[in-house]
Amino acid sequence: MKLCRFVLRTGNDGRIRCGQLEGDQVIELDDLFETRRPTGQRWPIEAVRLLAPCTPSKIVCLARNYGRHAAELGNPVPTQPLIFLKAPSAVIGPEETILLPPESARVDYEGELAVVIGRTCTRLGPQQRIEDYIAGFTCLNDVTARDLQKADGLFGRAKSFDTFCPLGPVLATDLDWRKAVVETYVNGELRQRGATTDMLFPVDELVRWISRIMTLLPGDVIATGTPEGVGSLAPGDVVEVRIEGVGVLRNSVRAREAD
Repeated sequence: MKLCRFVLRTGNDGRIRCGQLEGDQVIELDDLFETRRPTGQRWPIEAVRLLAPCTPSKIVCLARNYGRHAAELGNPVPTQPLIFLKAPSAVIGPEETILLPPESARVDYEGELAVVIGRTCTRLGPQQRIEDYIAGFTCLNDVTARDLQKADGLFGRAKSFDTFCPLGPVLATDLDWRKAVVETYVNGELRQRGATTDMLFPVDELVRWISRIMTLLPGDVIATGTPEGVGSLAPGDVVEVRIEGVGVLRNSVRAREAD
């Protein structure tokens, strides 16, 4: 099942709706995380504009979860998950624009598989099924001001500029995360390709580990790390994160005007 959040392109009353994609139709639902009952409304896909599929209270990101990515940045491979937080205000949806801030001279793309939490979870143990706490999966671009990351020695500023977290296009509930492949394209050219089998810490381990640090709420996002091949973005670029079974997260790039 592919779930989404959307607004109508015409006759828009300003209301954000939830839905299920079925062929070339979007069936409106009352909720994404609990009942998922059809409201009786439906629209052709061209009549709606997809939004980011969730509004997280927090975005928990994994650093160096692919060994080759750690190597390309000259970092050691971690022995336990390395996490950092990305500001929820950085979230944008598919087809929205990534803005390159004047404070940075190098902004990189980082394509990732994102886990979306569907049920409150805290301190999960081995007896609890991870699948019961996951609403689904989506594409994420962990956009990063690389020069600021190096200057600060920290992640917060470099990762959290407005528009630095494209998310979407849909929430796939039945993706087999054990066999997923993440690809990133810039202007149609393949730049990254990584299989989730190459993760140092797989999805089930990450959800348990993070839940023992902080309570995860419905709609929260875990960005599972990026494979090797990160690189810079320039005004006019179009960057796509593709995961078979989820779809294509496409965003254009332009420079933000200085204040």
